[in-house]
Amino acid sequence: MLKQTQNLKQQQKLTPQQLLTIKLLELTTIELEERIKSEIEENPALDEGENDEQKEIDAETEKNEKTEDDFSIKDYFDDEDDSIPSYKSQTHNYANDNRKFDYALSSGESFQQYLIDQLGFHSLNEHQRNIAVFLIGSIDDDGYLRRDLSFICDDIAFKQNITTNIKELEHILEIIQTFDPTGVGCRNLQECLLLQLNAKQPTQSINDAKKILSEYFEEFTKKHYDKISKKMSITDDDLRNAVAEIVKLNPKPGNLFSDDYSEQGKTIIPDFVLDIKDGEPVIELNSYNIPELRINANYMQMMRQYASKKEKINIQDKETAQFIGQKITSAKHFIDAIQQRQKTLINVMKIIVDLQRNYFFSGNENQLKPMVLKDVAARTNLDVSTISRVLNGKYIQTYFGIFPLRYLFSESVHTKDGEDVSSREIKAILQKCINEEDKSNPLVDIELEQTLKEKGYDIARRTVAKYREQLNIPVARLRKEI
Repeated sequence: MLKQTQNLKQQQKLTPQQLLTIKLLELTTIELEERIKSEIEENPALDEGENDEQKEIDAETEKNEKTEDDFSIKDYFDDEDDSIPSYKSQTHNYANDNRKFDYALSSGESFQQYLIDQLGFHSLNEHQRNIAVFLIGSIDDDGYLRRDLSFICDDIAFKQNITTNIKELEHILEIIQTFDPTGVGCRNLQECLLLQLNAKQPTQSINDAKKILSEYFEEFTKKHYDKISKKMSITDDDLRNAVAEIVKLNPKPGNLFSDDYSEQGKTIIPDFVLDIKDGEPVIELNSYNIPELRINANYMQMMRQYASKKEKINIQDKETAQFIGQKITSAKHFIDAIQQRQKTLINVMKIIVDLQRNYFFSGNENQLKPMVLKDVAARTNLDVSTISRVLNGKYIQTYFGIFPLRYLFSESVHTKDGEDVSSREIKAILQKCINEEDKSNPLVDIELEQTLKEKGYDIARRTVAKYREQLNIPVARLRKEI
């Protein structure tokens, strides 16, 4: 049996203007720059230029919203179509300031093209060359061929209509493995290291290193040096020299090649610039390439002309006026959202600098105070999610380096004296303890816990393990040296 009921409930919805502001708040400087360029292309009512005429435009807009004949711009809007058009968000790396904040990589040919060029030094027929090009195309950017040769054999037959077999593929792969950088075309780490050793002039240490990698690779990866020296019947000095040869090798040979096509995302342009002036920190938004925005004067003039018409306008003119009005409104919303974004970013950054004042004056990591998103949200009267959007992908430039804003945040840890210190301070001390340990007998986590407790930091062993993993420090067994 169907039954209709009527319920009354409150529901909070964000306006289109608020949604636009939130989206812009998440963008970094280079993303905002491209977003503005895109918006100017899509909205002819939005222009670049100085904002000197904005007050006059705003006054004219307000005047034209209601004329003496009760004409209203709103008359040209459909009630159901007052939303802001969707906006695109793209990234592109442009230089953002004449002070050169960015650190871009040099451009060059692709890694695969570099390998293909070396095929010319070998006598290959057309059939073999086509196979070699296909194999090179299957090599990853770090220099590894991770696909099984049987699968490649099927693919090359299906995609290139080339008949081959695994034996022929292995033969051509052996040729590719002689290319520069040494080790390219390897199928696993063991093969990669052996290829590099085989290219070296043979010595006793090199020969021992080859034997370790070919016969005792598993023991080597687990750093069971005692087992290796016993099985090979060599002294600790010989083992140390052999291991020294291995650690010189490059586990990812492809990374030596500067590949502009695969390394485009490494340019960093700071969103904030901090200077110390007259003993006080000064925060500026890095907006060198962010243009001033204004309403297009021609569109405003056309709107005024339609508003001044006393006779009833036809349907075509009404549609034109509606289009112009929508574009002007959209442009005004976009300009307001940009201004609100800049204001919010500055307000949040000032609070962060105030909370971490000692750090920004000294540049000493140990001066970082415990700080979480709630601390900043409470001082700015903003939601935690808004603070998170402000921090998203943003960087700050100081006189001692460029850092992500997330770097400034850390948990608090209680000392034995009841004082709250940053977890970053604990990590720095942990790093120092590990750097100074006896590498022949590295400290295990429980020993690191005891060392920290002796220094006044009462934390559990599992917390030590967590901080060690965050610092990308392996367990004691893997830190052992001969």
